[in-house]
Amino acid sequence: MRKWIVRALSLYVFDVVVLLLIGVFIPSVSVGLWNSLWAAVVLTLATLLIKPALLRVFRGGAARSASQRTKVGEKLVQYAIVFVVQLIIWVLTVLLTGVHVQGWFWGYVLPTLLLLVAWVIYDLIDDRVEAKTDEIVGSVQARMSGTAGSAASDADAVSPAAADANAAAREEVADGLTPEQRRMLDEL
Repeated sequence: MRKWIVRALSLYVFDVVVLLLIGVFIPSVSVGLWNSLWAAVVLTLATLLIKPALLRVFRGGAARSASQRTKVGEKLVQYAIVFVVQLIIWVLTVLLTGVHVQGWFWGYVLPTLLLLVAWVIYDLIDDRVEAKTDEIVGSVQARMSGTAGSAASDADAVSPAAADANAAAREEVADGLTPEQRRMLDEL
Protein backbone atom coordinates (compact mmCIF):
# COMPACT_ATOMS: atom_id res chain seq x y z
CA MET A 1 0.00 0.00 0.00
CA ARG A 2 2.80 2.39 0.93
CA LYS A 3 4.61 1.83 -2.39
CA TRP A 4 1.43 2.61 -4.30
CA ILE A 5 1.00 5.87 -2.38
CA VAL A 6 4.63 6.83 -2.92
CA ARG A 7 4.36 6.06 -6.63
CA ALA A 8 1.14 8.08 -6.97
CA LEU A 9 2.53 11.07 -5.09
CA SER A 10 5.82 11.11 -6.98
CA LEU A 11 3.96 10.77 -10.29
CA TYR A 12 1.64 13.61 -9.28
CA VAL A 13 4.53 15.96 -8.47
CA PHE A 14 6.27 14.95 -11.68
CA ASP A 15 3.08 15.55 -13.69
CA VAL A 16 2.65 19.03 -12.17
CA VAL A 17 6.19 19.95 -13.23
CA VAL A 18 5.75 18.49 -16.73
CA LEU A 19 2.42 20.25 -17.25
CA LEU A 20 3.93 23.57 -16.18
CA LEU A 21 6.85 23.03 -18.56
CA ILE A 22 4.48 22.18 -21.40
CA GLY A 23 2.53 25.37 -20.67
CA VAL A 24 5.74 27.42 -20.71
CA PHE A 25 7.44 25.94 -23.76
CA ILE A 26 4.50 25.26 -26.06
CA PRO A 27 2.68 28.51 -26.87
CA SER A 28 -0.44 26.75 -28.16
CA VAL A 29 -1.04 25.04 -24.78
CA SER A 30 -2.27 27.15 -21.89
CA VAL A 31 -1.68 25.62 -18.46
CA GLY A 32 -1.87 27.85 -15.43
CA LEU A 33 -0.55 27.04 -11.99
CA TRP A 34 -3.95 26.14 -10.53
CA ASN A 35 -4.99 24.27 -13.67
CA SER A 36 -1.76 22.28 -13.55
CA LEU A 37 -2.58 21.09 -10.03
CA TRP A 38 -5.97 19.73 -11.10
CA ALA A 39 -4.72 18.52 -14.48
CA ALA A 40 -1.96 16.58 -12.71
CA VAL A 41 -4.60 14.80 -10.62
CA VAL A 42 -6.46 13.77 -13.77
CA LEU A 43 -3.24 12.86 -15.58
CA THR A 44 -1.94 10.82 -12.64
CA LEU A 45 -5.20 8.92 -12.19
CA ALA A 46 -5.45 8.27 -15.92
CA THR A 47 -1.85 7.08 -15.97
CA LEU A 48 -2.31 4.74 -13.04
CA LEU A 49 -5.81 3.45 -13.83
CA ILE A 50 -6.65 3.90 -17.50
CA LYS A 51 -3.26 3.51 -19.18
CA PRO A 52 -2.70 -0.15 -18.16
CA ALA A 53 -6.19 -1.14 -19.34
CA LEU A 54 -5.82 0.65 -22.68
CA LEU A 55 -2.39 -0.86 -23.24
CA ARG A 56 -3.78 -4.35 -22.54
CA VAL A 57 -6.63 -3.85 -25.00
CA PHE A 58 -4.48 -2.43 -27.79
CA ARG A 59 -1.62 -4.89 -27.30
CA GLY A 60 -4.08 -7.77 -27.25
CA GLY A 61 -5.48 -6.65 -30.59
CA ALA A 62 -2.01 -6.15 -32.04
CA ALA A 63 -0.82 -9.54 -30.81
CA ARG A 64 -3.25 -11.32 -33.10
CA SER A 65 -1.43 -10.08 -36.17
CA ALA A 66 2.10 -9.99 -34.72
CA SER A 67 3.20 -13.06 -36.67
CA GLN A 68 2.60 -11.19 -39.94
CA ARG A 69 5.04 -8.39 -39.06
CA THR A 70 8.81 -8.15 -38.99
CA LYS A 71 10.66 -7.28 -35.79
CA VAL A 72 10.94 -3.67 -36.92
CA GLY A 73 7.26 -3.62 -37.84
CA GLU A 74 6.34 -5.03 -34.44
CA LYS A 75 8.42 -2.38 -32.66
CA LEU A 76 6.73 0.34 -34.70
CA VAL A 77 3.31 -1.04 -33.82
CA GLN A 78 4.24 -1.12 -30.12
CA TYR A 79 5.47 2.49 -30.28
CA ALA A 80 2.29 3.52 -32.08
CA ILE A 81 0.18 1.82 -29.40
CA VAL A 82 2.01 3.68 -26.63
CA PHE A 83 1.58 6.97 -28.53
CA VAL A 84 -2.15 6.39 -29.09
CA VAL A 85 -2.69 5.51 -25.43
CA GLN A 86 -0.82 8.64 -24.37
CA LEU A 87 -2.81 10.72 -26.85
CA ILE A 88 -6.06 9.40 -25.36
CA ILE A 89 -4.86 10.27 -21.87
CA TRP A 90 -3.81 13.76 -23.00
CA VAL A 91 -7.20 14.36 -24.66
CA LEU A 92 -8.96 13.24 -21.46
CA THR A 93 -6.75 15.59 -19.45
CA VAL A 94 -7.60 18.50 -21.75
CA LEU A 95 -11.32 17.72 -21.71
CA LEU A 96 -11.60 17.27 -17.94
CA THR A 97 -9.43 20.20 -16.83
CA GLY A 98 -8.80 23.86 -17.55
CA VAL A 99 -5.95 23.14 -19.95
CA HIS A 100 -6.57 24.92 -23.27
CA VAL A 101 -5.02 23.88 -26.56
CA GLN A 102 -4.98 25.42 -30.02
CA GLY A 103 -4.23 23.44 -33.14
CA TRP A 104 -4.07 19.72 -33.66
CA PHE A 105 -0.32 19.26 -33.97
CA TRP A 106 0.85 21.92 -31.50
CA GLY A 107 -1.96 21.28 -29.03
CA TYR A 108 -2.26 17.50 -29.07
CA VAL A 109 0.58 15.75 -30.89
CA LEU A 110 3.55 17.73 -29.54
CA PRO A 111 2.43 17.65 -25.88
CA THR A 112 1.79 13.92 -26.24
CA LEU A 113 5.35 13.42 -27.48
CA LEU A 114 6.69 15.52 -24.61
CA LEU A 115 4.66 13.49 -22.12
CA LEU A 116 6.12 10.30 -23.58
CA VAL A 117 9.63 11.66 -23.08
CA ALA A 118 8.67 12.74 -19.57
CA TRP A 119 7.37 9.24 -18.79
CA VAL A 120 10.68 7.74 -19.91
CA ILE A 121 12.49 10.12 -17.56
CA TYR A 122 10.02 9.32 -14.78
CA ASP A 123 10.57 5.58 -15.26
CA LEU A 124 14.31 6.15 -14.91
CA ILE A 125 14.01 8.08 -11.63
CA ASP A 126 10.95 6.33 -10.17
CA ASP A 127 12.90 3.42 -8.67
CA ARG A 128 15.36 5.81 -7.04
CA VAL A 129 12.55 7.90 -5.58
CA GLU A 130 10.87 4.80 -4.13
CA ALA A 131 14.16 3.49 -2.72
CA LYS A 132 14.98 6.83 -1.08
CA THR A 133 11.44 7.07 0.33
CA ASP A 134 11.69 3.53 1.75
CA GLU A 135 15.03 4.46 3.32
CA ILE A 136 13.59 7.59 4.92
CA VAL A 137 10.45 5.81 6.15
CA GLY A 138 12.58 2.96 7.52
CA SER A 139 14.84 5.32 9.44
CA VAL A 140 11.85 7.20 10.86
CA GLN A 141 10.24 3.94 11.93
CA ALA A 142 13.52 2.79 13.49
CA ARG A 143 13.77 6.04 15.46
CA MET A 144 10.17 5.74 16.59
CA SER A 145 10.54 2.11 17.65
CA GLY A 146 13.95 2.88 19.20
CA THR A 147 12.47 5.51 21.48
CA ALA A 148 9.58 3.22 22.34
CA GLY A 149 12.03 0.34 22.96
CA SER A 150 14.21 2.41 25.32
CA ALA A 151 11.15 3.44 27.33
CA ALA A 152 10.14 -0.21 27.64
CA SER A 153 13.64 -1.29 28.66
CA ASP A 154 13.76 1.41 31.34
CA ALA A 155 10.54 0.05 32.82
CA ASP A 156 11.87 -3.51 32.73
CA ALA A 157 15.23 -2.82 34.38
CA VAL A 158 16.91 -6.07 35.50
CA SER A 159 18.80 -6.74 38.69
CA PRO A 160 22.49 -7.75 38.58
CA ALA A 161 21.62 -11.30 39.68
CA ALA A 162 19.15 -11.65 36.83
CA ALA A 163 21.74 -10.27 34.41
CA ASP A 164 24.25 -12.92 35.59
CA ALA A 165 21.64 -15.64 35.10
CA ASN A 166 20.93 -14.34 31.60
CA ALA A 167 24.65 -14.35 30.78
CA ALA A 168 24.98 -17.92 32.09
CA ALA A 169 22.00 -19.01 30.03
CA ARG A 170 23.53 -17.43 26.91
CA GLU A 171 26.82 -19.28 27.55
CA GLU A 172 24.94 -22.55 28.00
CA VAL A 173 23.24 -22.08 24.69
CA ALA A 174 26.58 -21.34 23.04
CA ASP A 175 28.40 -24.54 24.04
CA GLY A 176 25.71 -26.71 25.58
CA LEU A 177 27.37 -26.92 29.00
CA THR A 178 25.95 -25.74 32.29
CA PRO A 179 28.18 -23.64 34.59
CA GLU A 180 28.67 -26.70 36.89
CA GLN A 181 29.73 -28.90 33.97
CA ARG A 182 32.11 -26.20 32.75
CA ARG A 183 33.67 -25.89 36.23
CA MET A 184 34.10 -29.67 36.50
CA LEU A 185 35.68 -29.77 33.05
CA ASP A 186 38.08 -27.01 34.04
CA GLU A 187 39.13 -28.94 37.22
CA LEU A 188 40.06 -31.99 35.15
